[in-house]
Amino acid sequence: MSTIRLLAAAAALLCIAMPTAAQVAVTDAWIRGTVAQQMATGAFMKITARQPARLVQASSPVAGVVEIHAMSMEGNVMRMRAITALELPPGRTVELKPGGLHVMLMDLKRPLIEGEKVPVTLVIDSGGRHEEVEVNAVVRALTAHHDAMKMH
Repeated sequence: MSTIRLLAAAAALLCIAMPTAAQVAVTDAWIRGTVAQQMATGAFMKITARQPARLVQASSPVAGVVEIHAMSMEGNVMRMRAITALELPPGRTVELKPGGLHVMLMDLKRPLIEGEKVPVTLVIDSGGRHEEVEVNAVVRALTAHHDAMKMH
């Protein structure tokens, strides 16, 4: 086999073995800070998928339980519920924000202090293929929840 054919075959195999470029971009990731004994808080971010995808799972070493949540108003009562997946339409940014969609960190192992970075792993399903996206969310002040609500 010629050198050119060997190089072409090696390049083809290398392309098959290499992971594809990330199909999801995550920006502005943050977590609301906590106080001692607080067992839960929210993580917020903007997620943009290049092709149809779904956020199906999340995890973080600072929490025993991590769920994807949606909030809604039922009459005069705000309700929060876990959802099994969050649709990510292609090319459209989905914003997780206070008072709406968010990632809930529960059974916290320690207080989360303003300024620290907390790792969060998002599992994205794109047509049956799972991709893990690692995010370092910055912890904001306890009042960030209220400040963010005023800005929107």
